[in-house]
Amino acid sequence: MSEPWPATRQAPLPGTLPVEADDAGPLPTVTIEPDGIAATAAADETVLAALGRAGLRYRVGCRRGGCGICKVQLVIGEVRYERPIAASVLSSDERVAGICLSCRAVPITNIVIELQEGDRLRKVLGFAFPRTTSAAGRADNHTTKRKEDQP
Repeated sequence: MSEPWPATRQAPLPGTLPVEADDAGPLPTVTIEPDGIAATAAADETVLAALGRAGLRYRVGCRRGGCGICKVQLVIGEVRYERPIAASVLSSDERVAGICLSCRAVPITNIVIELQEGDRLRKVLGFAFPRTTSAAGRADNHTTKRKEDQP
């Protein structure tokens, strides 16, 4: 049995995009243990996308369900998959044990997950590449100039 929906919605993390509930009811919350950090998933949004939108990152691979690097342990709650997942990526035994692919799993209830052993959660809120000006006067993204390279 899943946990009841919270009576109040959590405020979004600073610097993240807010999500509004639709007519279908409250949106599911994704909580990462043991950190206790939570993010709200938009309608039909994957676990990975919801956490990414909240400025949270962890080890992932192909982002399309083909490699299995983004596996997480589903501790509480239910998810669904909009597309079939190959048994070579996520076996029946893993599904029974509560393992899910975060890049394809869409929460249908509030969920609690744990990352794989060795993975760590990173917050990347407000990250941006530095903006510099090139010698031609154009703005270049992703470019840094060393002091010795400048005239």
